[in-house]
Amino acid sequence: MRLPGTRYQEHGWEHVRKLLGQCSLQALASLCPRLVDFAQEQACLDSYLDAMAGLLHANRRCARATAHGNSYGDSTLELALELVCELQARPADWAAFRTAVEAEYARCGPFWDGPGGDAILRKKVNDMFAVLRDKVDSDNYQVACGRSCSPNKMYAYRMLDTASSEIARLFSAWREHSEQVAAIIGRPVDGVPIEVRQMRGTGDCKAAWVIRWSETLERFGGAPGPLHTRSKRFASLKSSPDKIQAMLAEIGEYEQLSSNRDCGRMLDANEATEWLEDLWRVVAESRASDELEDEPPEPAAAAATWTAQALAGSSLPVYLAVYLKMVGGADEAYPDEWLDPATGELPTMQQLAMQDRVSLPTLRKRRDQAIARLMGAARP
Repeated sequence: MRLPGTRYQEHGWEHVRKLLGQCSLQALASLCPRLVDFAQEQACLDSYLDAMAGLLHANRRCARATAHGNSYGDSTLELALELVCELQARPADWAAFRTAVEAEYARCGPFWDGPGGDAILRKKVNDMFAVLRDKVDSDNYQVACGRSCSPNKMYAYRMLDTASSEIARLFSAWREHSEQVAAIIGRPVDGVPIEVRQMRGTGDCKAAWVIRWSETLERFGGAPGPLHTRSKRFASLKSSPDKIQAMLAEIGEYEQLSSNRDCGRMLDANEATEWLEDLWRVVAESRASDELEDEPPEPAAAAATWTAQALAGSSLPVYLAVYLKMVGGADEAYPDEWLDPATGELPTMQQLAMQDRVSLPTLRKRRDQAIARLMGAARP
């Protein structure tokens, strides 16, 4: 699922969740006995954060860490590091995790040492980061859209996206699921239902289908659907088809908009380098045409100087974030002082955000504003 400002709602979350869980089990190995002591809550958080930073760094080159975390170019490692940083800024979520561990300890004693202890502990870590994920994405959604969005509403968006995908799956296999499909569309199935052809994406899903789909799950799946459990989490949605329809339309609209832009994001480093060189050349030529005819055109070697002028006022981390986005992390032309000694490449977005003492979303916003200025300066 894609929504403005969100970074954790796509399938890449599974990689992020597993990386955080894997490192957390190692980070908590020696901390569990101290977690049940309320007096050590902050000390345990500090130790956990330090250990997670080191473990994530140690795993930075593994396949899971380098995997795509979402469709915006964030790696699993970048997203995991950002959530760990957010945990430092939101200690209440750590307090809730510690309380959950304490409650389990009160029931079972030192469960982390017993059979299945790792699984229990990992589940509690997953719950902590899942709650934090929705808080971060709901905050960033509000910044991007200017509309209110609680973590619970973000959860509802994800539930509706999942429901839409499941309905699409049932529609595509309507012959095998004709009885359930008939219940969802509200009429008998006689031949290929027109709804099957209408369902091209989330935006085409109908609120009535979602409500009926949820109604059918206990009969066809053995458990109540999300709108029909005893939980009051979705109580307001169940009786508000207009709200469901608006949320489905928003998901579908943004997915269509962002997918149209994917081709630009999928440029590889070589294409991006060539594009930037063309930009510099065009700017040099356009500037030269505005000068006296007897003055020589600006040489291509002045490209870096022109870029510095166009990005004047930007901090060095923002400046490097532009290069990271448009050229890539590795280029022989980069000065040594720009590079991370550990990798020989530009620092990651997360590292640059820490250098600039801002959050990762803020750095992205400043980077994109700088690129917009760069593009604006390139227009004759």
